[in-house]
Amino acid sequence: MRFFLVPISTRRAFIYCRAPKTLKTGYLDRVTNKAADTWASWERAEKGWKKRLVAYGQVILQRIPYEEWGLKSIPPLNVSREIQEAQKQEKIDVMFPGNAIKAENVLGVLRKLGTERQEFHRNKMWWCLGLSPLTAPVAIIPLVPNIPFFYLIYRAWSHWRAWSGSKHLIHLLDLNLINLHAFPELEAFYSSRLLKAKVPTDSASSNKEEINNERSSSPAKEEAERLLLATEDGQELGKILQTPGIVIEVERAVLQIRQKLKAEEELAKEKKDT
Repeated sequence: MRFFLVPISTRRAFIYCRAPKTLKTGYLDRVTNKAADTWASWERAEKGWKKRLVAYGQVILQRIPYEEWGLKSIPPLNVSREIQEAQKQEKIDVMFPGNAIKAENVLGVLRKLGTERQEFHRNKMWWCLGLSPLTAPVAIIPLVPNIPFFYLIYRAWSHWRAWSGSKHLIHLLDLNLINLHAFPELEAFYSSRLLKAKVPTDSASSNKEEINNERSSSPAKEEAERLLLATEDGQELGKILQTPGIVIEVERAVLQIRQKLKAEEELAKEKKDT
């Protein structure tokens, strides 16, 4: 198992886990894989309700926060895994670009990513499970699947995975089982992006609230947040890290952060005009 800490902007990053192929999968994972295969078969449909459902579904999936997708990549923490990791004391590598995030700030970033959304995902999981029985009347409609029910169950599972992944991350941090590794190839990749975004190495590695969990003590005005990656950078990152699954996560994160920055810029402009 290996973690990747990927900065998307000068203030935001996400974590992604590459789990070993030999990792045992539980019942929920097998059910999820079966559902994924079914979804893939619907994507191949040329027309009909399956094709329309997939199109709508893709829009909804793209709206799920990138932080949730990253935490979901971390294997769930169960009692047996918790005991095994505590006994073996084997450290997990965390690969990160040392020119974009200072090494001394990485543990703080990881802890923030692992704690800030735990309560949110736990509450949302129970909320989705609680609402799912209310969709029962839809099931009586002939030849139409109970889409609201399946959606709520999927979101409950998704929140559970993110919640469990965040707990697993904090568990590793509490046991000091994290081995920080500044990856040279990753630094080479980010060096050109930092230059393109006109962000000095000092600024990119400074103590930002979102990415470093600390505030700078300088009285100077805080610099505006800048994107470091573009959607197409996901492909190159996937090759560098030998992790194809991270490609779509980078693309999703870039799109969502770009939208947030655009909305913040428009809001600031409106306030200034008024």
